[in-house]
Amino acid sequence: MPAHDQQRFALEIGDMTCPSCALLVEQALRALPGVREAQVSYPEHLGQVIADAGVTVERVVTAVVEAGYSARIAAPPAPGHPNTSLTSASTGTGHDGRLHIAIIGSGGAATAAALKAIERGARVTLIERSTLGGTCVNFGCIPSKILIRAAHIAHLRRTSPFDAGMPPLPPRILRDRLLAQQQGRVDELRHAKYERILQSNPAITVLRGEARFRDGHSLMVRLHDGGEHTLPFDRCIVASGASAAIPPIPGLGDTPYWTSTEALVSETIPERLAVIGASAVAVELAQAYARLGSKVTLLARSTILRREDPDIGKAIAAAFRAEGIAVLEHTQASHVAYRDGEFLLTTAQGDIRADKLLVATGRLPNTRALALDAVGVQVNEHGAIVVDQGMRTSATHIYAAGDCTDQPQFVYVAAAAGTRAAINMTGGDATLDLTAMPAVVFTDPQVATVGLSETDAQRQGLQTESRTLTLDNVPRALANFDTQGFIKLVAEAGSGRLIGVQSVAPEAGELIQTATLAIHQRMTVQELADQLFPYLTMVEGLKLAAQTFSKDITQLSCCAG
Repeated sequence: MPAHDQQRFALEIGDMTCPSCALLVEQALRALPGVREAQVSYPEHLGQVIADAGVTVERVVTAVVEAGYSARIAAPPAPGHPNTSLTSASTGTGHDGRLHIAIIGSGGAATAAALKAIERGARVTLIERSTLGGTCVNFGCIPSKILIRAAHIAHLRRTSPFDAGMPPLPPRILRDRLLAQQQGRVDELRHAKYERILQSNPAITVLRGEARFRDGHSLMVRLHDGGEHTLPFDRCIVASGASAAIPPIPGLGDTPYWTSTEALVSETIPERLAVIGASAVAVELAQAYARLGSKVTLLARSTILRREDPDIGKAIAAAFRAEGIAVLEHTQASHVAYRDGEFLLTTAQGDIRADKLLVATGRLPNTRALALDAVGVQVNEHGAIVVDQGMRTSATHIYAAGDCTDQPQFVYVAAAAGTRAAINMTGGDATLDLTAMPAVVFTDPQVATVGLSETDAQRQGLQTESRTLTLDNVPRALANFDTQGFIKLVAEAGSGRLIGVQSVAPEAGELIQTATLAIHQRMTVQELADQLFPYLTMVEGLKLAAQTFSKDITQLSCCAG
C-alpha cells in the first residue's frame, strides 16, 4: 500500500510493569489486521503504530485493552525520541531506517542488550554458535544450583543438628531421576527466558552460526546450515562468554576429564572423584558430589578460595574436612594418566586415584576466533576484551559485555553490562559501577562478600578498622544449632564508613544484599547498628556485627536495639 494511504498513531500505554509487558502489547498490536508495524517503549510507556487507512483509533486502543493494559492516543513523539525510528529514515543504515545492532552471543549479556536495544528503537541481529541462552541457564548457574540443592537435601537426611530427636534415614540417590528433574527445569527456563523471547520478537533476528569480524562495520557468519553470510551493522556488541580453562598438566589432555559442563550432566555418581581447582565452581561441585555419595579429594594449588579474605578459605576447608572431603592445599598434579577406567594423579604428596576427574581452574574468554585484531579491539593477557564503564572497547562502534570482557564473571554483572551497552550505542549515557558488587559461593556454609577486604582496602591506601562476629553470637544460628561461620565488617578508620563485608554462614547469600545497599548508601557502621532488623533472622547478624564496633554484645539482651 502506498505510504500516503497509511496512518500513524502515537499511544500512551498504562499498567505496564516490566519490559516484557511492552513486548506483549507489541504482539497484540501487530496481530491486529491492517497494522503494518508497532513498537512500544516500556520506560516511556509510549507506543507507535503504522496501519492501513481503514484501521480506526478505537480498534487500536481496544487491542491494547484486550491485552490487559490501558491506552489512549497521544501527541506524536518529538524528533530525536528513541522510538522515532518508525517514521524516520535517518536513524541508521538498517533496511527500515532503524539503527542495526549485531550481537555475538545469546546469554545474559547478549539477551539483556538485545531487549534494551529494541526498546530504544533499534533492530537486532543476534548470532549464536551453540545453545541459545548461554552458560548460566544451560551449563552454569541454574543446573549447578539445582544439583547443589539436591545434595543439600541428601545431606540433611543423613545428618542434622536434630538427629537425637529425629533419627536420620540416609537417602537412596536415583541419579537418573535427579538429572531428569534438573534438565527439565533448565529446558523450561531456557525456553521461557531466551528462546521464546528472542524468536517471537520481530525486531530480533537470530542467526545460528559462528561470527568473526570482517571490518569495523560487518561480520562474516559461518552458518550452521551451510555457507557464509556477510552481516553489516551500525553497532556491534561482543557477548561471546567464556569456556573452561584447562591447565597444561602433562597427560591431562589424553584423558576423559570433566569440566563443570560434564559434571553437571553426569548420569552417575562416581565412587571416587578428584577435583583440580579451588575457586567457586570447584568447591561448589566438590561438596555437592560428596553429599551425593562420592569420596572426594580436592587439590588446591594454593589455598581454598585464595582471592578472598584468608579466614574464608580456612572456614570452608574446615567445613569440608568435617564432612569427609579430603582437602589438599598447596598441592598440584604434575602428571595425569587414565588406565582401565581409573585416573592416576601424580603429586609431590603421593599418588591420587579416582574414577572421575573434574578440572575447575577458571574460565577463559571466548574471543580467539573473533578476529578482534582486524578491527583494533584491545584484549588483555588472558584474551579478555578491555572495556570502560560504558562497555566501550578500543574500537569505534564496537562494545562488549559479559564473561568475554575484563569485568567480573557473574551473570548479573553481564546482564547489567549488556543493558548499559545497548543504552550507550543508541545515544544514551550509562555506566556500570562495580564498587558494591555482591558475590556468593554456594557451598554450605555459603560464602558471601561485597566491597573491599582489609587487604584490598590497605592496598588502596585506606586505613581500616574491622570486627569479626562468630555465629555463636547470632540468635538465628543458635536457634538452628548451626553456628559454624562468621560475619566480618570492614570500615574506613576515622569516618566509620562501611567499605566491605565478608561472611561465611548458612544462607549468607540472603544477607549480603543488605550489606551491599549499606555500602552503596555510604552508611557508617553506627548507622547500620542503629537500623531495625527483624529478630531471629540471619541478616540480624549484620546489625550485631556493627554493634561490636562500639559495644560488647555479650552484655546485651538477645534482641537489644
